[in-house]
Amino acid sequence: MASGLLTGAMTRERAARLPADDWRGRNPDFTEPNLSQQSGAGRALASGGNRHNRSVGEVAIAWTLGNPAVTGAIVGARNAQQAEGVMRAGELRLTDKEVAEIETFAAEAAA
Repeated sequence: MASGLLTGAMTRERAARLPADDWRGRNPDFTEPNLSQQSGAGRALASGGNRHNRSVGEVAIAWTLGNPAVTGAIVGARNAQQAEGVMRAGELRLTDKEVAEIETFAAEAAA
């Protein structure tokens, strides 16, 4: 989940408190203005999660698996709840409008 960028777990405040030895503190994705741009994709994923009563991670996985160029995804989980979400993500079908919204924010974040 992009080390917290897509899930909303990585806020400006959390990024500012990263320990000196945390690799994210030296990664441009975790500093402004990139951090705010990345959060747009996270908001689009969260919006889809709210509509489907799913987690941001489930929507991100469903979005990835919905891409016709993708034949599979390797996804990790830190606990049983996350593992269950990973399994359920394969059942989630996003609308064309939801996919377009996520892709718009993802393209803006990559620019």
